[in-house]
Amino acid sequence: MLLGILDIQNTPCARGAVLHGSAASILVDVGHFLATSRVKRSFNFAVGGFMLTTLGSWFYCRYNNAKLRMQQKLIQGGLKNKVMYEGTSLDPTGKQNSSQGGGS
Repeated sequence: MLLGILDIQNTPCARGAVLHGSAASILVDVGHFLATSRVKRSFNFAVGGFMLTTLGSWFYCRYNNAKLRMQQKLIQGGLKNKVMYEGTSLDPTGKQNSSQGGGS
């Protein structure tokens, strides 16, 4: 549990998003502090960088997972139709084989 709010192990993409956000937060904080030497402003930038990186990483991962699930459903539907129509007159692969198989 992260702060009692988010169960990281059971939420898809949450662990990676928090790790990416933490790393970006440290890099932004150190970089901004070395450039300006302002502690409070560096902290504010670090929090903003954490939030933006975490949300960006999480949405990117969730989008890719949703796209993968849609592709899997499409492939499963195609395999189901292939199994159902295989060997019948409605089999599109059977028509191609009989017309190409030709004449020996």
